[in-house]
Amino acid sequence: MVEPKFGIPKLPKDHILFTSESVTLGHPDKLCDFISDSILDACLAQDPESKVACESACKNNMVMVFGEITTKAKIVVEQVVRDAIKEVGYDSLDKGMDYKTATIIVGLDQQSPEIAESVHVGKKEEEIGAGDQGLMIGYASDETPEFMPLSHALASALAKKLREVRLNKTCPDLLPDGKTQVTVEYVVEGQTVRPVRVDTILISTQHKASLSLEEIISQLKEHVIKPVIPAQYLDDKTKYYLNPSGSFVIGGPHGDAGLTGRKIIVDTYGGWGGHGGKFLTISL
Repeated sequence: MVEPKFGIPKLPKDHILFTSESVTLGHPDKLCDFISDSILDACLAQDPESKVACESACKNNMVMVFGEITTKAKIVVEQVVRDAIKEVGYDSLDKGMDYKTATIIVGLDQQSPEIAESVHVGKKEEEIGAGDQGLMIGYASDETPEFMPLSHALASALAKKLREVRLNKTCPDLLPDGKTQVTVEYVVEGQTVRPVRVDTILISTQHKASLSLEEIISQLKEHVIKPVIPAQYLDDKTKYYLNPSGSFVIGGPHGDAGLTGRKIIVDTYGGWGGHGGKFLTISL
């Protein structure tokens, strides 16, 4: 592993560096996204006409869900929330949250009748409007088979692999919270850019206190980085920052607060696509 060297790298004038990040499902913000998504899914499973604008916030062993929902579905919101927390992997206060004992605060109302009447009540299908607004920019890239920019695809794949090796017990001492970051060197060719190499890989993963930094670095290199990052993009100048804080035992909602909609760049193009307006809410 190449030791990291700080400072501004010297690049040819037609080369640039671009960084994208991702987070695991156990990151407090993504936990909140997952909780809100789980409530939406539970409503749609019983009532496809559900109109759901559900936000979530978390800190320590507490989750609050709030917003406006109009649905014929009969769901127990608190149980949906606990099931979501359990699926993410928070089953002990030692990990940052315990689905069994967590305090769940529910503040959900029905959609405003004024909004409902202006959007969908009594309207023909072609007259139905949106219950909220947002500005979306999208495109496809030929850099990867997923048609996503390489930096974004690699950062997302590393985060996915972190969860996979934890759940399949390849790395059983890793815990749910984590972050990945990949910096790719691109060559500028006219109006386009082409990836040529991975300049930097950063992975921070929550772990059990019994796991040493040397063991973490070894596991991340062998079971996360090696299967994900194509060898053609790695060279002897690639820099690795693996759990650079040295210890990441305190994580999840214990280490940081979480909120829905705070990882929209992680969810889209890793910083390559523009974003504006409000985050996307779903109204069917």
